[in-house]
Amino acid sequence: MAVYLFYFLIFPGLLFMAVAGALLSWYDRKITARVQFRKGPPLLQPFYDFFKLLLVKETILPKHGSRSVFLIAPLLGVFGATMAGLFILLPLFGIETGFRGDVIVIFYLLTLPSFSYIIGSLASGNPLAAVGASREMKLIISYELTFLLVVAAVIMKSGQQFDMNSIIETQQTGRPFIGSISGVLLFVAGVFCIQAKLALVPFDMPEAETELASGIYIEYSGPPYAMIKLAKQIMFFILPAFLVAILLNGMNPGINIVWFILKILGVVLLLTLIRNTNPRLKIKQASGFFLIWMNLLVVVAIVLIAFGL
Repeated sequence: MAVYLFYFLIFPGLLFMAVAGALLSWYDRKITARVQFRKGPPLLQPFYDFFKLLLVKETILPKHGSRSVFLIAPLLGVFGATMAGLFILLPLFGIETGFRGDVIVIFYLLTLPSFSYIIGSLASGNPLAAVGASREMKLIISYELTFLLVVAAVIMKSGQQFDMNSIIETQQTGRPFIGSISGVLLFVAGVFCIQAKLALVPFDMPEAETELASGIYIEYSGPPYAMIKLAKQIMFFILPAFLVAILLNGMNPGINIVWFILKILGVVLLLTLIRNTNPRLKIKQASGFFLIWMNLLVVVAIVLIAFGL
């Protein structure tokens, strides 16, 4: 039991993912600043922001709505992100447990943070939060099908293997899945799905600061908002790690740990450049983008996989 608690709370669990996510958040903000010809924040700024919310800022509860659900929702988001991260990172680090990391379980756990934001915003009773929740629901309906098709295509490429260990081993004994035409198409679709899951521009319509004043997060402050920030930072780390695991060969011991870190940084760099070079889409445009074009792209990839490409 103590070993599993260590895995969940310390490494590769909550503490490790929180620190890695905060550092990637700084990396993202630093690149954004350079693109905009600014200096950017210091290395520890994400940690300052988190602990300021957690320890200094006051929690203001909404007058209308369900306060208990409002407060519990961010914790649900952190739990879902942490559990998904565990099932992704344990196979990546070669740590053997009783559960071998079924990608279908990971797929469902990765949806919990988004659902927690919806539940919390609707529980606040704020009309702007309700609009943000409505947009988040429509966005989930749009990109989750594409993301599921990407996972299904990876299962096909791995010879009908459903667990993360086998998917990674298949790539390491052969070649990374991205080293094929179908793999490149899946990578493109996967990057855009991650962009939407993280609600980054051009898919940030649920919070849309200039329209909805942060939308689904508008009523959050203090420690509950710190938990939302924590869940988002964990997701900012584990989603690129998941993409690296299923398409980019995962990680081998030794010098390949450095190569793994570089792959994570490369995916985050790509996400950041997309965020800084595109305007926000309307929810109708985002839905059409995923339901038509991204789904079509993945279907083409699945057909290519059937022909061994």
